[in-house]
Amino acid sequence: MPTPIACKLTGLSTEKLREWTSRRAIVPADVRPKSKGTPAKFCWQSILVLRVAVLLRDQFNVELQAHKSSFEGLRKTLRENSFLSLWGSRLVLHPGGTWSLIEADSVLVAGDGILIALDPHLVVLRDGFALPDASEGQLDLFSLPAVRRARRTALAPEATAKRRSA
Repeated sequence: MPTPIACKLTGLSTEKLREWTSRRAIVPADVRPKSKGTPAKFCWQSILVLRVAVLLRDQFNVELQAHKSSFEGLRKTLRENSFLSLWGSRLVLHPGGTWSLIEADSVLVAGDGILIALDPHLVVLRDGFALPDASEGQLDLFSLPAVRRARRTALAPEATAKRRSA
């Protein structure tokens, strides 16, 4: 997703998003801008990390710069899991900045941690990225827009030939 959509999905202003992803590099963009005036691009994992960072800053008054390496660890954890597998899970921020995923009904037994429910964030990502819901259970083998586009491309030479002969 380009910067304007990332701003909508994270709730950050364009200036704050640039500060967090470029200047302070708390959560770097997945694709950096090629030149001045071009938007950076973000994958769903990065948008989710940014949403978690906003939550930590706003709800828990956490200093984000101190957790820069922690956010990189969270990105790695999220890349190892599918979008569908995250539904019904919670993130745990452990002392020392490590992250883990637990099921929503699990109890944190060992030590302290900050628990973050993922489903509200996944709903925003699902709608913003047009990703599947957990209730769907399986992804389509072929996306409908891609199939339609391929069909139009395949039919285009025939349509052009018919127009020429008419």
